[in-house]
Amino acid sequence: MILFLIGVVILIVGGFFYSKICEKQIEPDDRITPAQSKADGLDYVGMSKLKNLLIEVLNIAGTGPILGPIQGILFGPVAFIAIPLGNIFAGSVHDYFNGMISMRNGGAQIPRLIQKYLGKPVKAFYNIVIAILLLLTGVVFIYTPGDLIMTDILKLDAQNNLIWIVYAIIFVYYLLSTILPIDKIIGRIYPLFGVFLLVSAIGVFIGILRFGGGNLAFADFGLFADHPFGQRFIPSFFITVACGILSGFHGSQSTLISRTVMHEKEGTMTFYGAMVIEGLIAMCWAGGAMILFSSGQAALDTSATLMVGQISRAFMGNIGGLLAVIGVIVLPITSGDTSFRALRLIIAEEFNISQKEAKNRIAIAIGIFIPALIILFFAKTDPQGFNKLWRYFGFTNQFVAIFALAMATSYLYVNKKAYLMTHIPGIFYTFIVFAFILAEQDIGLGIDYTISLIIAAVLALVYGFGVIKIAKNRKEVIPTIHLE
Repeated sequence: MILFLIGVVILIVGGFFYSKICEKQIEPDDRITPAQSKADGLDYVGMSKLKNLLIEVLNIAGTGPILGPIQGILFGPVAFIAIPLGNIFAGSVHDYFNGMISMRNGGAQIPRLIQKYLGKPVKAFYNIVIAILLLLTGVVFIYTPGDLIMTDILKLDAQNNLIWIVYAIIFVYYLLSTILPIDKIIGRIYPLFGVFLLVSAIGVFIGILRFGGGNLAFADFGLFADHPFGQRFIPSFFITVACGILSGFHGSQSTLISRTVMHEKEGTMTFYGAMVIEGLIAMCWAGGAMILFSSGQAALDTSATLMVGQISRAFMGNIGGLLAVIGVIVLPITSGDTSFRALRLIIAEEFNISQKEAKNRIAIAIGIFIPALIILFFAKTDPQGFNKLWRYFGFTNQFVAIFALAMATSYLYVNKKAYLMTHIPGIFYTFIVFAFILAEQDIGLGIDYTISLIIAAVLALVYGFGVIKIAKNRKEVIPTIHLE
């Protein structure tokens, strides 16, 4: 319990002070923002500070900060320290600089920012990776809320054919939120969704304080625990607990909201603050899972999706637990819709397709949803489909993040700011993603663990020197590049 509370304090207090240091690198002022200069009633729509914060939180907080920490706590209480430290120095930094750099470049999406600060070759590769990530994200956030609706709301088996009707309903909502103006659906219903989010997070937090006591740890273990499935803390923990610590998916969401922020000085709370809130959500669910696992109320091999319902009911009873489950269902839906929307904007921006005409938006949306349906079908019909989908999602999610961190590093280097703030997290996560994909037996190359770490360390150094070299070169050509 003490370690959990220390982690919460580190997250809140550390986030407050470090966000100020990040803010000094950008020096937000009173310049006109893209929401004002490019207002189009569709994607560039000025909204209030509170609404932007709420939408950003719901955009980035899918099932990742819930399912990830539930699985991540199996590595031991070290999660209560790793989550806040990673959140403060990596995830929140990533989200803040992505959002603010986008605002400084007319609300440009990440691919164009990467072209400007890292060059066209890097952008060409990044476009492929981000498209895969957004598709995987959208599918994961159809799969998980659909299954939760079946098991915890309708009380039916998730393999029942009725699941496809549930998926279809979610798909229809995603389609509408992808093509309609951002303030017509997303801006109006997110406040309601936010209520369920707060109920679930606060309910679990209170439950931890009430029932945690001295049992908030595995018996006979210290800071680390032997993972029941043999996974190693380095690198698997940082892939598993992606969305509470660092998520490349967030880059596409920060740039989405960069088009609706009315004043630059609101960026710290909107981008950095939203990620800290996600970290708090992750801490709550990690703590709730720890109580059930350590007290024997849940077996260590219980699936993360089933744990959601067990934690909710254990801490809040049947009615409160139902509200908490609804909150968890809301989270992925409010991330899935904007993942498809972000992909539409990236495609439109890349191919210069006007988004004023509804037919253009619909055409792109159809092109997005067809492959998403195919991925969903294979994930659902394969017995290990979701496990594979989640692990590919986790890897791709972190892989995308190192590109955005490299872009932010180049921006800070060019502008003679503290570029190590983004460069060090980028180097660390380059090591993590390559160590993971090299050593993984099921979805990776299955190379010897020690050899994988050595290769990953070499590649991380190559990334570190390579990004600085690119930044030095871009410093000479950026004044001649225009995104408008």
